[in-house]
Amino acid sequence: MYAENNILVGANENTEVYLLSKLANRHGLIAGATGTGKTVTLKTLAEAFSDMGVPVFLADMKGDVSGLAKIGEPSSKTTERMEKYNLADKGFIFKSYPVEFWDLYGEKGLPIRVTISEMGPQLLSKILNLTEAQEGVLNIVFRVADDENLLLIDIKDLKSMINHVSDNAELYESKYGAVAKKSATTLLRSLLALEEQGGDMFFGEPALELEDFMQCDDEGKGIINILDSVKLSTAPELYSTFLLWMISELYEKMPEVGDMDKPKFIFFFDEAHLLFDDMAPAVQKKIEQIVKLIRSKGVGLYFISQSPSDIPDSVLAQLGNRVQHALHAYTPKEQKAVKTAAETFRPNPAFDTKEVISNLGTGEALVSVLEEKGAPSVVEQVDILPPQSYIGAIEDNFRAELMSISPLRGKYKEAVDRESAYEMLLNKIDNNPNIQTEIPPEAPIRDIPNQAEQAPSQPQAQQAPQQAPSQPQAQQAPQEEAPKQKGLLDDVIGIAVGTAVDQMTKQNKTTRSRKTTKQTTVEKATSTMVNTAAREVTKGIIRGLFGNMK
Repeated sequence: MYAENNILVGANENTEVYLLSKLANRHGLIAGATGTGKTVTLKTLAEAFSDMGVPVFLADMKGDVSGLAKIGEPSSKTTERMEKYNLADKGFIFKSYPVEFWDLYGEKGLPIRVTISEMGPQLLSKILNLTEAQEGVLNIVFRVADDENLLLIDIKDLKSMINHVSDNAELYESKYGAVAKKSATTLLRSLLALEEQGGDMFFGEPALELEDFMQCDDEGKGIINILDSVKLSTAPELYSTFLLWMISELYEKMPEVGDMDKPKFIFFFDEAHLLFDDMAPAVQKKIEQIVKLIRSKGVGLYFISQSPSDIPDSVLAQLGNRVQHALHAYTPKEQKAVKTAAETFRPNPAFDTKEVISNLGTGEALVSVLEEKGAPSVVEQVDILPPQSYIGAIEDNFRAELMSISPLRGKYKEAVDRESAYEMLLNKIDNNPNIQTEIPPEAPIRDIPNQAEQAPSQPQAQQAPQQAPSQPQAQQAPQEEAPKQKGLLDDVIGIAVGTAVDQMTKQNKTTRSRKTTKQTTVEKATSTMVNTAAREVTKGIIRGLFGNMK
């Protein structure tokens, strides 16, 4: 609750605990076991930041955070706390908040898209759980794409580049290093798994512009951006990597602002343990750097997890504002976690912090915030203030109505597929038939033997029967290689010339399949004996005739 230009977090019979607005960008932690009240605390803080005029981003892991968009309703517990702490006199009223719904799958919010290039090889490696060798190949693919100005926008672009670099490894290894076929194949399999998780919808354009997260409504309230993560929670690598990308982008793109009266943006990172599980040292080091420095850009990061022990000590030390809900202490591991949590607070001589943590009720918490000079306050046991918005999930039709009137709907609703690496590589094949690649075709090539059977009925194909005897002759004398090639080429040329006009209107020039050494040889010979108009047709026919000779 926003009161007296600060955030009233909680209260007890003796005191009230305020989070100072000018120190809110010093980051924070909300911890506690399942069902102890973390979601209520998250909503209470998000509402206060919105009232303060600060935009917010948070993830909705269970669907109940969506209630921020609906006017709150009194309940026995809410009414009790309102009366106990005279909240009405401090400005507490039931109301709704301005929200924008987002969804990586585009189902319960505006779709969020990021390009492959923006994500980069390091974060992609985290999503795909790559080994060091596989990450090395991925780095080479990105380097080649950058040097050759091939845009990596979506997954089909990346798959095309992996195939291209792998099939032409001899051209790149001297400059970039070895490209292992096995690692490239593993990369492709990993991308297929990512597509099944929804990566094909997440990677693309129009790409998200973070400025659209940092908006206020007409009344000056900060927009609360809610990422629907109910389905996304089943793809933890994609979830954690997207949020890591987001805070990285905020850090890199936002200007330095120094000390401010209030933050410019607040980012809540729910299920924070997903970010740090099995994290590579290089990624963890980057997070530590971001947490230390991003506050100077006016951004506050608030991590939400079951226990402080889920977060590395180097990151935990940067979280100055802390709300600790109850923790269970049944097992030795849980007892150790309780002790760790207690030791992170500045002790209060009135009670034993370790003892209290295990006995907190739902909606109660231990709270310590940064004081005026930046030092942590003595920990207090308080009742967390109730939200002013609706507690629970909103109806689907209400959500759909809010989504339909979003001012950002026209910008992000429909996907755009512009020319990028996939299309550029196909164009290279058109211009240079000797390039080998395994770029998957958009449409199948029509069965060529059926076309050849139709050739005699066309007047232009009358030369083909006259050349037929050359083939049996070559079969009787296999050691005479030159006559065999000549007969074969004559047959191909006859078919090519006879079907040139028909094939130029029907053959899809963008469909290509991998060429064998034999095919490349025949194409080179044929290209010197037919005119430019028939050349593309001949290549298509040859691929059909000899596609089974690999």
